[in-house]
Amino acid sequence: MPGLFITFEGPEGSGKSTHSNIVAEQLRARGFEVVRGRDPGGTPTGEAVRDILQHDAAGEPIAPETEILLFAASRAQLVQRVIKPALARGAAVICDRFIDSTTAYQGYGRGFDIERVLGLNEWATGGLNPDVTVLMDLDVGLGFDRIHRRNLDAGQGEDRFEREERSFHERVRAGYLQLAERWPERFHIVKSDESMEIVQAAVWRAVAPLLSHVAGDGHAG
Repeated sequence: MPGLFITFEGPEGSGKSTHSNIVAEQLRARGFEVVRGRDPGGTPTGEAVRDILQHDAAGEPIAPETEILLFAASRAQLVQRVIKPALARGAAVICDRFIDSTTAYQGYGRGFDIERVLGLNEWATGGLNPDVTVLMDLDVGLGFDRIHRRNLDAGQGEDRFEREERSFHERVRAGYLQLAERWPERFHIVKSDESMEIVQAAVWRAVAPLLSHVAGDGHAG
């Protein structure tokens, strides 16, 4: 595919959305068409699934097996309806979370067999992988300090995953780091406890070398 596919991953409160927004603006300033996505979500079907997964919208406890399949369903819809069409026309797709979130949260966090999770991810996406994955790494405690402040400022409560025990999130973070070790050519680890300027520069260093992959005229490197 001629486009560029960038994903942002990381534990809770690590700054994924903040820095994916910054990269989106940097790419637009260089003349790229930028398509944003989030996983789960990004389509009407996916947003309905997101509401169930994050806010108990179905009104009943969600079994772990149901949870992982709902993530896969949302992702399949996002790939088919948004990501593949955008990449085919040469756009840069930036997605907050993707396949690695399921491997980290449902695989390492929930304890599902990692290879089976990877197989489910491949089936749901048709084998589509990001060109680069920016892993925003942060101490779990610092991440939850950020989340607490954010929720207070927004006047909102915690979602289902934010309510999980700290040990769950420690497993998730450790899982992400294992994934980065397994696929070092795709993952770029950014320590997000540094200043905004330092983190932003590190994120851009991960993305910038791939800009020439995006098809189309008039794009600056």
